[in-house]
Amino acid sequence: MIDVVFELIIFFVVTLTEAQKKDETIELEDGQHGVVLTPDELPAQHMQIDVAKNGRISMGNVTLLPDEINRRVKEKKARWGEFPILIRADFETPHAAVHRVMDACTSAGIWKLSFMAIGEDKTHERKRIKKVRK
Repeated sequence: MIDVVFELIIFFVVTLTEAQKKDETIELEDGQHGVVLTPDELPAQHMQIDVAKNGRISMGNVTLLPDEINRRVKEKKARWGEFPILIRADFETPHAAVHRVMDACTSAGIWKLSFMAIGEDKTHERKRIKKVRK
């Protein structure tokens, strides 16, 4: 019996850490004038969607199509009701990619969409990086 309990604990720890993974290649936009939230202040039933600059849409570092996002949002809404969605988009992501995510969420009936940003100004650093890239 103890072995089964330990196996369950390991299973839940592994699945929880996998679900919390995010796309580390995303560089967030400067959001120094936005509302600051710590992980403890996030609503318990929120959903986070990552959009990379190449247009890759993912959740928990698993690539998804807009139809799959729509299905997941509908399932979660049926279970929990209204909940907020946090979109983490790279600052160089084309708006069309973010628009696809927004459309998938709103067509599933969720209108509480927020965008995650970094709380410090990196404008000078980006200009320096862009000059080096040219």
